[in-house]
Amino acid sequence: MDHKDRKSAYDDELRDAKWLVEGVVDEGYQLEDILTEFSGGPAGEPGEKPAAEEPESPAEEPRPVQGKRLQWKRKPEDEPPGEEPAPPAAEPEKKPEASVEELVSRAIDEVREEEARRPEKRRRGLFSRRRMEDTEPLPQPPEPEEEVPEEEPIGPEESLRDTAIAARRRWRRQQMQLPFAAVLTALTIALLVVERQGIVLPYWSGDVLVQALVLGCTLAVVSALCWDVFYRTVRLVLRGRFSCDLLASAAALVTLADCFTWPVYTQRPDVLPYAAPVCAALTAALWGEVRRSRAVFETCRTASVSEEPLYGVTDTPSGACKERGRVEGFWTDLMKDEGPVLWQTALVPVIFMGTLVFAGLASLGKGLDESFLVSWSAVLAASCSLSLPLVWTLPWSGLARQLQKTNCAVAGWAGARAISKKKALVLGDEDLFPPGTMKFNGIKLYGEEMRRAAAYAASVMKESGSGLRRLFDDLLRGEGGRYMKMENFSFYEEGGWSADYRGETVLLGTASFMRKMDVRLPGNLNVKTGIFLAVDRQLLAVFAVKYDASDNAELALKILRRNAVIPVLAARDPNITPMLLRRKFSRGVKVTYPMLAERLGLSELEEHRGRPRAMLLREGLLPYAEAVVGSLRCCKSAKDSALFALLGSTAGTLLTGYLVNLGAFALMEPLTVLVFLALWLAPTLLFTAWAGKF
Repeated sequence: MDHKDRKSAYDDELRDAKWLVEGVVDEGYQLEDILTEFSGGPAGEPGEKPAAEEPESPAEEPRPVQGKRLQWKRKPEDEPPGEEPAPPAAEPEKKPEASVEELVSRAIDEVREEEARRPEKRRRGLFSRRRMEDTEPLPQPPEPEEEVPEEEPIGPEESLRDTAIAARRRWRRQQMQLPFAAVLTALTIALLVVERQGIVLPYWSGDVLVQALVLGCTLAVVSALCWDVFYRTVRLVLRGRFSCDLLASAAALVTLADCFTWPVYTQRPDVLPYAAPVCAALTAALWGEVRRSRAVFETCRTASVSEEPLYGVTDTPSGACKERGRVEGFWTDLMKDEGPVLWQTALVPVIFMGTLVFAGLASLGKGLDESFLVSWSAVLAASCSLSLPLVWTLPWSGLARQLQKTNCAVAGWAGARAISKKKALVLGDEDLFPPGTMKFNGIKLYGEEMRRAAAYAASVMKESGSGLRRLFDDLLRGEGGRYMKMENFSFYEEGGWSADYRGETVLLGTASFMRKMDVRLPGNLNVKTGIFLAVDRQLLAVFAVKYDASDNAELALKILRRNAVIPVLAARDPNITPMLLRRKFSRGVKVTYPMLAERLGLSELEEHRGRPRAMLLREGLLPYAEAVVGSLRCCKSAKDSALFALLGSTAGTLLTGYLVNLGAFALMEPLTVLVFLALWLAPTLLFTAWAGKF
């Protein structure tokens, strides 16, 4: 037989390869498709004839390459009978026969060249198979988050006990000085009333020298008794702060000079020196210092009872929040200047310079040099508001005295403002239902002994940190069981927990949580506040828990509702929900119920979120609520009082400045100025009384 007529073992493969090269009309193929056709898979042996397979449907619609299938042209002899044969394809040039390896390699090269020329179509998606090339742009890095401002560093602090001792000494000394200053002020006022009524007194009426000496000496003694006011003025000025004490101190010095120069100046206006209103201003400032010293003493005495207080109250974006107690930073906040002083710093220098300008224009500007002191003292006396020294010290002293009875303390203006500015406070499990208000109302087992069920439940409850932990601990102790070492502990938004113990999945939570975890529950089971236990999706026990409303928590919630303070519910017990609170306490209870992650973060007492703005040395919700609500009312009272006081000081300055310029001293006698100042004191006293009514 001629060797041309012999059949080689590769004839069939060569014929198929030739058919492949000549008959392909679709160019949308890939390397994987070719390897699959020739070897039955991507890693097939060359030389094995591919099995006939049904072409797979495209895996993804947006990917045109995978969605296309190879289309083959049939030869005329392969056409089925009854159909018109397709036109013959052009005869390709005859080439020497090549091996399968060469044909496959050539086909692969052609495919790669075609894919290189074809415009790239990127696939968007997480599961794209195409590898990222160097020419692809890398994703832009995320924008840096805004830097959170760092908390003000805490410097060296004095002992709270030493501060309390020093404040008590200062308070007792000032408390002894205040009555003498008040009596001398009342004496000067009585002399003004006698002069106003026209009553003639021996050695007083009509004697300028005696009047000047009596009023001057009285003012000097009152100034000596109120030397704490002058000391505070100098201390604040050295720190760049200006308060009403500056106006009172300047008025005292100018009025003293006017008293002792009155007999000498013959061209001075015929009006008594303004010693009485200035004495009243100094006495009011000393009263404010007395209340400040007492507030510091009572606050530090309460805070120094324990070196590690039970709880601390700090400020968070969600509102006031309890944390484990500590004292670092409390003294620093306590010694900070209150808000009214900061507001006065912006306005008092303007008022002070205004008094000087008005007095200079009314006297020196008109050539009346001898009337400068009396003009300046008149404008200064009218600008010395009696209420400015009391706008913060009166309500704060009352709050400190009230909180001292419940073993609480607030760190001055800084602490009170921080925990009350959000008008919200975070509530945990034990705040609403303290120990003793929760108890088991029944336990039902499903094929498990009590000891082991209690061990499962108590072990999971221990990891959860819920308020029910103490209840389940007592149950486990009573059954003589031991804790199990749980792993892979998780919280669930649906109201439950899960953990692993030696390959078993332990679930603990509410009935709705069990249903969502595909745990079958009995149909006749109706427990609203129950804790269900399941192991490997099999129900083992049901613990019915009864919640009793405590009078302490109910009164605290009423206080919060009356003062528009919103409770933020951050309980870990899945049964404690807004619905339960409305059912147990009052239907008017409105709370904010955040997501699970936020609730867990807020209920983590071990985490230090900030400075201790307040200290709580007593369990329960009532002390916590009183500290927050009292701080809120105290700050609001101070702001409202300061607004009226600054308005009164400005009005007095402008009014007396105008009258002094006209020379109408008869319209602004010392007694008239004193009545004007006393009327502006009334709003502060009303706001202070309102602040303590919560």
